[in-house]
Amino acid sequence: MRIASILNEKEITLSCEVFPPKHFDGIAQASAVAQEIAGLHPSFMSVTYGAAGSTPGHTIAVAKAVAETGVTPLCHLTCVQSTREHVQHVLADMKTAGMENVLALRGDLPKEGEPCHDFAYAAELIDFIHQQGDFCVGAACYPEGHPESGSRAKDMDYLRRKVDAGVDFLTTQMFFDNNVFYNFLYKIKEAGINVPVVAGIMPITNAKQVGRAVQMSGTSIIPYHFKMMVDAFGDNPEIMKQAGIIY
Repeated sequence: MRIASILNEKEITLSCEVFPPKHFDGIAQASAVAQEIAGLHPSFMSVTYGAAGSTPGHTIAVAKAVAETGVTPLCHLTCVQSTREHVQHVLADMKTAGMENVLALRGDLPKEGEPCHDFAYAAELIDFIHQQGDFCVGAACYPEGHPESGSRAKDMDYLRRKVDAGVDFLTTQMFFDNNVFYNFLYKIKEAGINVPVVAGIMPITNAKQVGRAVQMSGTSIIPYHFKMMVDAFGDNPEIMKQAGIIY
């Protein structure tokens, strides 16, 4: 089923994200875990892409295991280090496997070496995906602005470009203050963006995750109660885990 249809038909949705293994010999275990999570009957499940696009076959294999349970899979696809020919090949493999939902992402810039310049932005990837077939395409959005965008106005312009390229739904980067999300929804409607928006949530279950999460999301707003929770329970892993889930 197309995820855009799921989001438009249901008043409330809950999805889960799973990670494919780095090595092929972990496919069976990863698929078993994905099937176990699918037993909770999420609205859909997304499967992330290997670093630098190194394991697209693993992503598709785990997504197929999800589909076998009757849950709709969503395959991530990054382009920052991929040629057009490579992306075309991956999309063909997705079609052969029966995948019709793709989350189109630029991906993280490489720490070493140069990125491939076939796709400079996610908007270019989205346009290319639609040239390859009839996919339901999702994209990322940043409630506090992408760390590399330079300004909120530029970030909104980039987001509009992605939507204009053919985005069916958006998924946010994580945020820690709900008001940030609500304000973002208001601003995108002002900008004429009306596709469904999924809130990206990652429970912080380990105090060491906080710094990494802040770096990844580019967030600048950390609520007082969240800081207090980490300060109070950060040295007790089990209590911190429970507190993070509750928060």
